[in-house]
Amino acid sequence: MPRGALLAGVMAVTSALTMATPTPPAHAARTDAVLEWFDVYTSAVPPSTRQNPQVTNGRAWAIGWIAASRALRGGDPSRNFQEAALAQALHDALIELVPGRAEALDRALAGTLARIPAGNAKDEGVRAGRDQARRTLRERTGDGLDPASVNPAYPPPPAAPGIWRPTPPSEESAVGAGQARAKLFLLGQAGRFRPGPAPALDSERYRKHLDEVRVYGVKDASARTPEQTTIAKLWSQASLSGYTQALRAVLSRPGQSPAKRAELVAVFHAVTVDAQIAVFDAKYAYTRWRPITAIRAGGDATWEPLIATPPHPEYPGGHSTYAGAAEQVLNELAGPKTAPFAITGPEGTQRTYTEWRQLTADNVNGRAWSGIHFRFSDETGAQLGARVALWDLVRAGSLFR
Repeated sequence: MPRGALLAGVMAVTSALTMATPTPPAHAARTDAVLEWFDVYTSAVPPSTRQNPQVTNGRAWAIGWIAASRALRGGDPSRNFQEAALAQALHDALIELVPGRAEALDRALAGTLARIPAGNAKDEGVRAGRDQARRTLRERTGDGLDPASVNPAYPPPPAAPGIWRPTPPSEESAVGAGQARAKLFLLGQAGRFRPGPAPALDSERYRKHLDEVRVYGVKDASARTPEQTTIAKLWSQASLSGYTQALRAVLSRPGQSPAKRAELVAVFHAVTVDAQIAVFDAKYAYTRWRPITAIRAGGDATWEPLIATPPHPEYPGGHSTYAGAAEQVLNELAGPKTAPFAITGPEGTQRTYTEWRQLTADNVNGRAWSGIHFRFSDETGAQLGARVALWDLVRAGSLFR
């Protein structure tokens, strides 16, 4: 299918907005409700941790913005309706999903609604937002993406060459073992694009990539350049944290309707949740060991990675799967290039990007240079994410019916 046709099918939205009230003076310009509520979500959704898995947080983003998109579709095109519907849908979804933030969410909603002139458009927008939040929450009830379902107890398999085992220094039990059983948004089957197995331990590719991690991924690597260290540390943050900054850069572009921008956020998160489910399906199908396990088993008992190893199987790489999916969504719905924007990460690390593929490349490289993935896992993950996204994008219109 031509890219233009795919884009039209995925992002069919209302035409240019019309104002229901006279344009206010320039000094009293109205707040951008989409950016306002994007920032509300950024503040309200908790950091990704074992107790708040990234996939659970991505689900919260997807549910809220799907509800908002549904409320905006086919409704009154006036700004008053659209802002009221957007804010009410996002508030009602998130207050159910993150109840601990209720007070802040109520204040944010009150602030948005106070700016909107009273009238039928505002009242109808509030009703539409409420209705679609209830509907979308109902559809996702019991979808297996709550923390308890994502992280069931997982007894590690018997120790053997190539097989995952808990890693130092924490020796934590594995996370994400239940993720592959969760309800998908669009993909249908978690293993639809499951890649083949990782390279054999006696293969040239495995040995080459093991040597790379041993040399470039070690904690105090002399071979790793300062730029490579910056990239590794930048992408040690959760993918959701890094890509929230990328999405905000897209939403800040002028001339886009609220409906189109809401749909972009909704599709992005539905697709990346599917990609996370798909990669954990493969991780627990193959249960491959981490570089630190392989290197220490090979005789270097004190080897340490630059970044602490996450507690789950290695292959394929989760960050690169997310990146591969995100790249396809952003290419398709926002174009492959962007005005320069920066992503900030741990320890004040920062990188400026102008194309979405650059983020994927940094994820692939950075996870190897951080010492926690073999390069083949990152390359395979990026390919898996791209395949999931291309499948999902063709079907993304169904999210809003």
